[in-house]
Amino acid sequence: MTDITRTLSQELAARPEQVEAAIRLLDEGATVPFIARYRKEATGGLDDIQLRLLEERLVYLRDLNERRATVLKSIEEQGKLTPELQAEIVGAETKQRLEDLYLPFKPKRRTKAQIAREAGLEPLADALLADPSALPESRAASYVDSPKGVEDIAAALEGARQILMERFAEDPELTGRLRDHLWQQGILVSKVMPGKEEEGNKFSDYFDYREPLARIPSHRALALFRGRNQGVLHLELLAGEGDDPDAVCRGLIASRFGVRQAGRPGDDWLIETVRKTWRIKLLTRLDLEFKGRMLEASEEEAIRVFGLNLKALLLAAPAGRLATLGLDPGLRTGVKVAIVDGTGRVAATDTIYPHVPKNQWDASIARLAQLSKQHGVKLVSIGNGTGSRETDRLVRELIQRHPELGLRSLVVSEAGASVYSASEFASKELPELDVSLRGAVSIARRLQDPLAELVKIDPKAIGVGQYQHDVNQPRLARALDTVVEDCVNAVGVDLNTASVPLLTQVSGLNRTLAENIVQFRETNGAFPNRKRLMAVPRFGEKAFQQSAGFLRVRDGDEPLDASAVHPEAYPLVRNILAETGKPITALIGDSATLRRLDPARFTDERFGLPTVKDILAELEKPGRDPRPEFKTAQLKEGVETLKDLKPDMILEGTVTNVTNFGAFVDVGVHQDGLVHISALADRFVKDPHAVVKSGDLVKVKVMEVDLVRKRIALSMRLGDVAPERTAGDASDSRSQGREPRPRAHIPPGRPGRSADARPASDGRGAARAKAPAASEAPGGGTMADAFAKAKRR
Repeated sequence: MTDITRTLSQELAARPEQVEAAIRLLDEGATVPFIARYRKEATGGLDDIQLRLLEERLVYLRDLNERRATVLKSIEEQGKLTPELQAEIVGAETKQRLEDLYLPFKPKRRTKAQIAREAGLEPLADALLADPSALPESRAASYVDSPKGVEDIAAALEGARQILMERFAEDPELTGRLRDHLWQQGILVSKVMPGKEEEGNKFSDYFDYREPLARIPSHRALALFRGRNQGVLHLELLAGEGDDPDAVCRGLIASRFGVRQAGRPGDDWLIETVRKTWRIKLLTRLDLEFKGRMLEASEEEAIRVFGLNLKALLLAAPAGRLATLGLDPGLRTGVKVAIVDGTGRVAATDTIYPHVPKNQWDASIARLAQLSKQHGVKLVSIGNGTGSRETDRLVRELIQRHPELGLRSLVVSEAGASVYSASEFASKELPELDVSLRGAVSIARRLQDPLAELVKIDPKAIGVGQYQHDVNQPRLARALDTVVEDCVNAVGVDLNTASVPLLTQVSGLNRTLAENIVQFRETNGAFPNRKRLMAVPRFGEKAFQQSAGFLRVRDGDEPLDASAVHPEAYPLVRNILAETGKPITALIGDSATLRRLDPARFTDERFGLPTVKDILAELEKPGRDPRPEFKTAQLKEGVETLKDLKPDMILEGTVTNVTNFGAFVDVGVHQDGLVHISALADRFVKDPHAVVKSGDLVKVKVMEVDLVRKRIALSMRLGDVAPERTAGDASDSRSQGREPRPRAHIPPGRPGRSADARPASDGRGAARAKAPAASEAPGGGTMADAFAKAKRR
């Protein structure tokens, strides 16, 4: 068993043979979805979450081993590799620990300490450290040597100090202790840069802010770094509280090297050396390291949040194969109309002008009714951009005037529609349509099947992230690609209707193979079965093995091709058919017969119990979709703008985005409201994702409305009582001499409409570091508390 296998076994709480099997399959080119679904016997049932973690950690540990080999070789070539040092390097479990051990031996530019050593001052440094009983100047006198660059006693002492400072700063054990202390006791302080108060007003919560380093949540950290990067904030790391925050760290350095104040002639000189080591060498290095560590952790959390939101959006309930009317709202430029049939093919397009300035209301309703009747439309999908409520009202009147059409309507997020419209893929997919009409097509299709349509858009343009433009973009892209891949393979793909972007996300396929499949389909017609894939150019056995189980052929000549049963298991299904004496068409969906079967009777050397159970479950409900049932939110009549909202009003809405500090909800007024984390439930909530996800339908109560800043505070605790006054009242409590308090965060904009849901802060501000607000205490407080603070601000 290798060290990597042992480490991964411990981290995953899995047996070594499970880990080794997973590593072997990954190295052979198998994808995580394929291994999780079709190689359960080999991995002992490791799920996709465990496999993703294993895949990520495997890369890290292999990189660590490669770096370890480089470090050992470098130190050995220097002739400084001792058995003890080698054991420590071999035992280093993190890259950080490895680099700490390597630091004293790492080739570097000539430092002041190195120059001092070359001048022969290391014996002086050793003597001053070992015996402080002599006056430093007396000892240094004999080391003055102009030819070597040591012009006087002061130069000799400075050279000796540089040697000791470097020695102290490169001690790996000391660095580890200081790192632990800083993480536990460090304080991050933020101050506004002089003259930036007005320009950086959106960061005002951080103009005078301090919080323990270990307790800063990711969204607050990213806000701080954004403020720093924009030149608004200055960030400083303190080693602790009190008048002398550096005292403990200086004490750790002094203790490590036996430095103390005992009244001896050399003690003051050594204590000053310790002070300079901390301030000049160690604090500078650890400050950069911790800010980098905090940024990296915050980015990881932001990417995790983005991934959760994206997964919820991609796995939102599909309306199904119904003819759909897509409306891309507009006022002066008109409402763009597109009708797509049940397969997503464009059937008709048009532009209507029901709103100002043309006001062709009745003519627009008549035209929509005509198109709906002509093409058998059952659903109407309305984009949530400018003019959406006016267009929604138009559709409601259409439904009232023409009940015979049996229409249902829904307002959907149009985030990313404009990105898709102008994309190269859209120009190839819809070359005959104007860019503006392509957006209406996308809006219609994303109601039919959100997953199939949204995979055509860069995930970063969908608008469900948190500070997404502030994080490491390659890491974000890799993480989101993983989410998309897992979602696509969890649902499965219709081989005869899937687009190139959708096929590209299928296990074992790349863009070239996806394009070849679509081209083959267009040239030769629909695929009659999965086997026909082998006729596609460059489609080999490996690609077939990895992808076939996730591709569906509906109404083909092999009923099993419409299910998630992999072709390699078809012989097993034939054994089951022989046992039951029923044809496949009769057995599929026959729950009574299938549940009477003993899975153990069909196991063999190749197919174990997990696979047999999966196959029986699939035969019972072939091609089952893991996504929820399609439902729509009922928007309240007469509530169309911010001015229509009143405190204590209860509304139904759709969750559009979930962050670490709450959830944004669309209640149909062109502006998403925020349900703060403290108002999500009647219990303490640590992670909003444990309560809601993007796409959920929720009931909320309006707590307060800020008309000036266009912000809405909502609560999912319907028993909460709104405060008497709304934030944004003409009266300004600051003029009454009240002490400023941290402001509540109310969403600065509608995240569903932009590629970046990025509030300037989470609204809890500086006071969060001192004591939790009532609204943050478990089970206590309301969003009204936060707004009361906002008014006093």
